Amino acid sequence: MTSDFDFLFGRWDVSHRRLKQRHVGVDDWSGFETVVTCEPRLDGLVNVEEHRTDGVPFGFALRTFDPAAGRWSIYWVNPADGLLQPPVHGRFENGVGVFEGDDVDEGRPIRARYTWSHIEADSARWSQAYSLDGGQTWETNWVMAFVRG
Repeated sequence: MTSDFDFLFGRWDVSHRRLKQRHVGVDDWSGFETVVTCEPRLDGLVNVEEHRTDGVPFGFALRTFDPAAGRWSIYWVNPADGLLQPPVHGRFENGVGVFEGDDVDEGRPIRARYTWSHIEADSARWSQAYSLDGGQTWETNWVMAFVRG
């Protein structure tokens, strides 16, 4: 539904945790903070989300909803190159959003999964996991804790 991401509209303080190295089985994380704003467009068919750290752009998410398929497509834009990354696709069921798609990480083909969970009025959780084996096993490599700012 086009209202799936309504919980995200507004300003958020976000704590990030990312694995220092992916695909090596190490559990060593680094952390940083961003400020996130999210706004709807086209009566909710699209929404845009911008991340900033210390006032500098960190990244941008573009989400589009396909009413015929009943699913979202999520694209990430890194300010280093300004390119739309390959999308993940999915939907919300029972309060959890799962979105998957094919991508490349460090020159290797991967399956990427974004998961939205623990959604409350003033908090939410997002995580990213990669699979090197087509989705049989997953390594969570990035977690964001959203708190209403």
